[in-house]
Amino acid sequence: MPQDIVFSFFLIFAGALVLATFALYTRQPVLIAYIALGAIAGPYGMAWVEHPELLTGMAHIGIIFLLFLLGLDMQPSSLIAVLRKATWVALASSLVFFSAGFGITQLLGYDTMDSLIVGLAMMFSSTIIGLKLLPTTVLHHKHSGELMVGLLLIQDMIAILTLILLGVMEGNSERPVWLPFAALPLLIAACYGTVRWILLPLIRRFDRYQEYLFIMAIGWCLAVAEGAAMLGLSAEIGAFIAGVTLATSPIAQFMAISLKPLRDFFLVMFFFTLGAGVNLGLLGDVAIGAAILAGVILILKPTTFRVLLGGVSERPGLAWDVGFRLGQISEFSLLVAFVAVQANLLSERASLLIQATAIITFVISSYIVVFNYPNPIAISDRLRRD
Repeated sequence: MPQDIVFSFFLIFAGALVLATFALYTRQPVLIAYIALGAIAGPYGMAWVEHPELLTGMAHIGIIFLLFLLGLDMQPSSLIAVLRKATWVALASSLVFFSAGFGITQLLGYDTMDSLIVGLAMMFSSTIIGLKLLPTTVLHHKHSGELMVGLLLIQDMIAILTLILLGVMEGNSERPVWLPFAALPLLIAACYGTVRWILLPLIRRFDRYQEYLFIMAIGWCLAVAEGAAMLGLSAEIGAFIAGVTLATSPIAQFMAISLKPLRDFFLVMFFFTLGAGVNLGLLGDVAIGAAILAGVILILKPTTFRVLLGGVSERPGLAWDVGFRLGQISEFSLLVAFVAVQANLLSERASLLIQATAIITFVISSYIVVFNYPNPIAISDRLRRD
């Protein structure tokens, strides 16, 4: 029976309202409520939503809008400066996290290919968790926000390379490995030219029409995101470039404010589909391994970022702050697992290990940040920052 999209939306948002209310009364992060709702209502729970994968594409739009809004608030000069510092930190930390993931899964008895792919999945931190829990004032106007964005962008590039390499290993890759890296400067140049010679003149002419500016923001964001995906980059990187190249516009802040409710709408669906995708019946097979792997990651990531950022003269307090905010694995980790399973490179058991580790690190990392660092959904008035 086809899934009723209206019923699915009703279930997601009415259920999110109920569980989010309960979460706030019990002083829990609301992100956990959305994940729990997915696990309860999804195909492995009550099966009220039997095909959550049909919602995944729409949920992905939330991530795209999130990166677009980040770009709108970051000037190109600031981005270049922070990327110089973030690049070697991101590369060195990725090597540490890969080694930990590979070594632990080898000790748990997984074969070499499973261990390699689990190691790759451990390299990345969640863009959504990291940035969703960062106060807007920090994200847009402070060095720590810029540093986090730089680290996440470098990780995204590593993730794209990882996905391309998995396609090469499968033997069905349609794109050469070098294509995304050659396409990146071309895309930036094309976006800069389009904004300067087309979009800015249109904005100056029609800036009185708010509806037109709203449509322009969405159209520009999704057009560049789709173009980036066609060139072998990720839609998220394309959306970020679209935002950065438009950041010099006088109405960039208006566009950012207008799109925030739309972004939050899709992000609720993202966390729902994340919870709905976990096969609860098989979790027992990997529970111990996932707990061990998640525990190591939750300790190793903040410590590694603290050491590496300290090595580039960042303050200890800031280094710990960034480390704990990036102390989980990523939605890209789930994508790596999915692609590897489709290519018959990863066993179902190892795939479930990655999924379970992702859920555990998402939940515990969110708790650590919500109860200890400034964030928009903090229970304590002292820590709550919009």
